Amino acid sequence: MAGNGEAPVPVGTQQEQDRKGRRGWQGTARIWEETEQQAKKLKSSEDGEQHRKLPKRKVVLLVAYSGKGYHGMQRNVGSSKFKTIEDDLVSALVRSGCIPENHGEDMRKMSFQRCARTDKGVSAAGQVVSLKVWLIDDLLEKINSHLPSHIRILGLKRVTGGFNSKNKCDARTYFYMLPTFAFAHKDRDAQDETYRLQAETLGRVNRLLACYRGTHNFHNFTSQKGPREPSARRYILDMFCEEPFVREGMEFAVIKVKGQSFMTHQIRKMVGLVVAIVKGYAPESVLERCWGEAKVDVPKAPGLGLVLERVHFEKYNQRFGHDGLHEPLDWAREEAEVAAFKEQHIYPTIISTERHERSMAQWLSTLPVHDFSATAHAAASPGTKVPRTLEGSDGDGGSD
Repeated sequence: MAGNGEAPVPVGTQQEQDRKGRRGWQGTARIWEETEQQAKKLKSSEDGEQHRKLPKRKVVLLVAYSGKGYHGMQRNVGSSKFKTIEDDLVSALVRSGCIPENHGEDMRKMSFQRCARTDKGVSAAGQVVSLKVWLIDDLLEKINSHLPSHIRILGLKRVTGGFNSKNKCDARTYFYMLPTFAFAHKDRDAQDETYRLQAETLGRVNRLLACYRGTHNFHNFTSQKGPREPSARRYILDMFCEEPFVREGMEFAVIKVKGQSFMTHQIRKMVGLVVAIVKGYAPESVLERCWGEAKVDVPKAPGLGLVLERVHFEKYNQRFGHDGLHEPLDWAREEAEVAAFKEQHIYPTIISTERHERSMAQWLSTLPVHDFSATAHAAASPGTKVPRTLEGSDGDGGSD
């Protein structure tokens, strides 16, 4: 045994070496981990430095979306229960790398503003938002790659540093698409998909819609304004119904309305009242009564057919659109893409939803329960105090 040349190793010594080995491995692992963390910090710092070298500019984005399944446009910070268009949009902005993550958490840091707070289920073909972004390469393509197909960024333009899409917007144009059987008289005409709108009825619809033009007190067309609040007065530039067309065996018509601004549910109630009159549930005199202080029970048409079609910046264009530095905000080059988006995502959604869920037909069945006589007077005498209602949206293009 003595000739084998190996001395016996005490047990304690072997355990000590094992412990040292483990400590050495753990120490090496810590070094690797620290090195990796430092590398990540360095890369993050380099990325941040790279972004800081990129120009950060105020831009506007032309946004189109189908609003079905969303609780409106405006983001509800801190609430994941009600998904909005801006939830998906801001996520795509962060993931594309054109804004830092903390700007997605606090949208004020990127000076984000939208032209209109569209309501639940309402779509848009020409929404415009303003914000500050890093002008990375292929910006639109990268944002769109992180968006669902029913939300698209169709255009981008540089604007002045102080531009605010809500405040600089002169007017908004909406359209409301509805099946023409909504205008069928309750006693005489067919109330189904076979109905076709006659020229005489279309003429009456347009005569009634024309009554909305000009400045009126629209307190009866929203739940948020009292009859004597100055902000209840709104200016409508135009409102009319286009010639009907047939899709999938059902006839539809499009009502267009252009106004400086709209209050919550205002457009849907404007459409709802005209439908109620044409169908024979309310007298034409109710329209004139709505401008007074008396409370009128105005029905609200479904949100499905309402679409923000275009926003207008005439004053901005006159001042900056041809200054050699900025483009006019008219989106002429994007019109084909806007039209294609409507044909692919907005019209089919309205048509298929109406056919399967029958939202208009169900709403029409509620019209007989409305009381179109004055139900309350805001001022029985000159000295009567008017109760003040809660403030709504003021000129942001509608929570409609």
